[in-house]
Amino acid sequence: MITRTGIRIVFRPATCFLCQWRTFSVSYRQLADKPPGPPAGAATSSKQTPGPSPGPAGSGDAGLAEGPLAHAPRSFGKKLTEFTPTPLARPIGMNYPPSAGENTGKDNRTLKERHADFTNYEKHLKRREYLKNKISRPYFRDWRNLQFHEGKTFLSPPRPFRADLSLYFPNLHGRTLAKSPSAKAADTTPLLEGRASVVSVFSGMWAENQAKSFTAPDQNPALHEVVRTSGGRAQLVQVNVEEDMLKAWLIRLFMGSLRRRIGRENWDKYFIVRRGISDEIRESIGLLNGKVGYTYLVDHQCRIRWAGSGTAEPEEREGLVKGVRRILSEIEKEGVVEHFVLKPVAKKVVENVAEK
Repeated sequence: MITRTGIRIVFRPATCFLCQWRTFSVSYRQLADKPPGPPAGAATSSKQTPGPSPGPAGSGDAGLAEGPLAHAPRSFGKKLTEFTPTPLARPIGMNYPPSAGENTGKDNRTLKERHADFTNYEKHLKRREYLKNKISRPYFRDWRNLQFHEGKTFLSPPRPFRADLSLYFPNLHGRTLAKSPSAKAADTTPLLEGRASVVSVFSGMWAENQAKSFTAPDQNPALHEVVRTSGGRAQLVQVNVEEDMLKAWLIRLFMGSLRRRIGRENWDKYFIVRRGISDEIRESIGLLNGKVGYTYLVDHQCRIRWAGSGTAEPEEREGLVKGVRRILSEIEKEGVVEHFVLKPVAKKVVENVAEK
């Protein structure tokens, strides 16, 4: 006989899954309420763990850098309805001289350093803010900004900047069209040192045509005449920035036709750069629109003495030629050849003056 007690089912008090999920806690709120830090009275170390910079301070919508390009249209921030470019009133560039091996875009941290950066709460907040600003940037903003004078960001200065007040052109790392083994990992700084260089930075055919309006033989024959008669002290350098992997692969696929188009003598002066151009570099040198071509006049100490953007105006072409001639005269006056090496005659003159 089966009793009622034998078939009795024991019901245990159960909690719904929603309540169980609410009881689960993580450390995020605790970290947000009280960021981890050294205890009171503990000695802090001044050594910081190296790591990749998440981006310049104020690279988001709220922190536009104050400078000669503070009101220029950007790929982020407030959308402009009208804009008129103005001449550069102050020098643009980096505050420190470049060196080979910088801005490669590679992460050379050890596993220990990566773990330290990954568990650092302050760096985590900076990285999160940087990624948030990156994601919130409108994709077609650079294309929309082309409506303002064909994307012209600024007008060229009426005359080159003074040498003692000029800022530096950053080192860009990429590969050149040369067939030597070192061409796969080349830097711009060793090529620019000791010479007067006209550097064109572009991405895409539209931007390349804009840069050619400053440097093409049919557009600016006077510039090519100065370069030809400079004895190798003046040069034209092209930097093709292509951060998209697929487009960079297409450029490498048609590298043969690219070599035939620019000529063998210019193979080592044509750079293909994929990584390493940070927001800090773009803000410093005025590379604010990725669809626009930019032209820079860099002297023998890698300082930006003159800059142009978009399609060249006639007076801008003349200003570029005058700037190249001025830098060539400074190089000859200082007795400087490639890589800052003083000519032997000039060196003896300096020694004799020092003895007197």
